[in-house]
Amino acid sequence: MRKKEKEITDKKEIEQIFKEALICRLGLVDGKTPYIVPMNYGYRNNILYFHSALSGRKIDILKKNPNVCFEIDISGGLKESDKACSWSMNYRSVMGEGRVQFIKDTSEKIDAFNIIMNQYSEKANWEFKEKMFEKTIIFKVKTDNISAKRSGMV
Repeated sequence: MRKKEKEITDKKEIEQIFKEALICRLGLVDGKTPYIVPMNYGYRNNILYFHSALSGRKIDILKKNPNVCFEIDISGGLKESDKACSWSMNYRSVMGEGRVQFIKDTSEKIDAFNIIMNQYSEKANWEFKEKMFEKTIIFKVKTDNISAKRSGMV
C-alpha cells in the first residue's frame, strides 16, 4: 500500500467494516474481460456468502473460473476543498481475493442464507421454503489476501 498511514491492520476494525457494509462488489474474469457485480452478501469467519439466480452471466463465468476478487466500502461522505483536485472522500474499505465454492448441502445452504440475512437484520434464524432452494444458487468465498484502508474516517 502506497500510503501506509491509510492502511488498516487491526483485525477488529476490518471485521467491523465487513459487518457495516451493505454491498460487496464481486470481480470476475470472463475470458480476458473483467466483469464486476454488486451483490448483497453475508460474512462470517473470513467467508463471504452470496446467493443468486441459478443461471446468468455471473454463474456461467464462476463455473468456468471460480477465482474472484471483491471490494466493500463504507462511505463517510465527500471532503470538499477550495482547490481543484484537492477534493476527496471519507471512506473505509476492504479488498481481497478468493475462490468460489458452490454450496450443495441443504443444511449448509440454510446456514448461508441465515448469515446473509443476518448481515441486514438482527433476527437470528429465518425460515426458508424448500422452493427457494430450487430457484437459487448459493456460493461462498474464503477471503484471502485482504487489504483494508481508511481515508478521513476514524
